[in-house]
Amino acid sequence: MSTAEITVGFDDLRARRNAIVLAIGQALYGSATVIMFTTAGLIGVQIAPSKAWATLPISAFVIGTALSTIPAAMLMKRIGRRPGFMLGALAGTIGALIGLYAIYAREFPLFILATVLQGVYQAFAQHSRFAAADMASPSFRPKAISWVMTGGVAAGLIGTSLVMFTTDLLAPVTFAGCYAAMIVICTLAIGVMGFVDIPHKEETAALGVTRPLAEILKQPRLIVAVIAATLSYGMMNLVMTAAPIAMLDCGFTTANAAWVIQWHVFAMFVPSFFTGQIISRFGAEKVCATGLLLLGCAALVGLHGISFGHFAVTLILLGLGWNFGFIGGTTLLTECYRPAEREKVQGLNDFAVFGTVALASLTSGKLLDWFGWASVNIAIFPTVALALSLILWVMLRRRSV
Repeated sequence: MSTAEITVGFDDLRARRNAIVLAIGQALYGSATVIMFTTAGLIGVQIAPSKAWATLPISAFVIGTALSTIPAAMLMKRIGRRPGFMLGALAGTIGALIGLYAIYAREFPLFILATVLQGVYQAFAQHSRFAAADMASPSFRPKAISWVMTGGVAAGLIGTSLVMFTTDLLAPVTFAGCYAAMIVICTLAIGVMGFVDIPHKEETAALGVTRPLAEILKQPRLIVAVIAATLSYGMMNLVMTAAPIAMLDCGFTTANAAWVIQWHVFAMFVPSFFTGQIISRFGAEKVCATGLLLLGCAALVGLHGISFGHFAVTLILLGLGWNFGFIGGTTLLTECYRPAEREKVQGLNDFAVFGTVALASLTSGKLLDWFGWASVNIAIFPTVALALSLILWVMLRRRSV
């Protein structure tokens, strides 16, 4: 066995261990995020100046993520992955503390600040999927990314269960118990991320040639990777943000909405157990296209009716579409940059993703308030058509070369 083979084997061994640790961290981060997504719009209805601003806390969460993605990437390049992940979890803990106080005091601006800090947490935590790929061989890379994303399965179960069990835990202040639980989760995440074992490779990454950003962005596959991840996440967020509020408007309970969100999160992350294998077999572009088609199917079901079953199937298909589109796009992105370009491209990609998600969440509340649930679903079709057209163009272009 050659030295190179021994090195790759050792790296994959460490990559497997890191993927497990990162998956646990993803479960904790995801649980806090599920609590926030399930309750923030409903808390907004209670304490916002008007219902039209009910989804602003979720928008602030995503804006906090978008504004922090590039700084998080650059900071991790300077101090390393492990301190960066721990710092992000600390921001989440502080955000949860502020959120708990804001709910008691009915201070909407403070609650916005709390969700912004949760967004900062997400900006760091989103690098888990890239961190899993850092030390993995090309053959293990799609699986490493998928392994990390499986942490979302536990997040779906833990996060939504905590919402149901803690909504009235600190009654009569509704949802205060949820944010008390979030404080515990984020604090645990700080400890877990201390076990990440990725050497600080600033010097190693600096070796080699770094291309100008304009040259990197000229790659058709990179454009498709960013577009697929961006639109998959953005359209998923558009519908998911509005769904709990729409369900309450249709006479369903908070428990009903939490159940639907739970199955949505399961659909987002359960496929991660095999998404990596599917990508390895069929290619990232085809998996991205499948995810976008599933998002379109989710919108069709959402337009067909407003029964509990319609909401449930819509959110499940939405989760499946997100999984294929986002993981496919992430895998494709890792094939489009050199080691020295890693943080720059990853930060730019996540800025595009969460900038779009912020716009989607802001738009979601307005569309729901002004035009109703149907308009939220209709908005998916033009974006899906655009992304599918780009993917088809890239696939045809590769065949012609």
